[in-house]
Amino acid sequence: MTLDLVVQQACEASVPGEEEFQRWVGAALVGAGREGDTEIALRVVDEAEMAALNERFRGRPGPTNVLSFPADLPPGLELPLLGDLVLCAPLVEREAHEQGKAVAAHWAHLAVHGTLHLLGYDHQAPAEAAAMEALETDILGSLGLPCPYGSEAAEESLHCE
Repeated sequence: MTLDLVVQQACEASVPGEEEFQRWVGAALVGAGREGDTEIALRVVDEAEMAALNERFRGRPGPTNVLSFPADLPPGLELPLLGDLVLCAPLVEREAHEQGKAVAAHWAHLAVHGTLHLLGYDHQAPAEAAAMEALETDILGSLGLPCPYGSEAAEESLHCE
């Protein structure tokens, strides 16, 4: 598998390097069983840009930590383009501090989470959420990172120990 990841930094915040994003997104693709070449654009933005995207595409006010935009290719067009990820730098850092997590681990979790959304994973239904969280935990574990979910989530899903 070859990953062509284009990282755009559209804010002044300190963010992980392209190599780290490559490692995290690559681990998500491997962990989810993605084979073949893959192209993803990852854009790191400020809260204003993320709020505008969240309102426009989800109808929700304010910024969110990650948005995923899967490629919508016409039938029969076989391209390695998986889609676009957008991460909100100030929100990622703030959430990490509020949740008592290492900032790099939270960046990794959201990069993995967003990549899984590009692959079609979702967490709207409880069973979907449990499966996605278990896969995220396994992928992050393969990177030497802790379970991203708190003890309440761990007790409910039994995959974070």
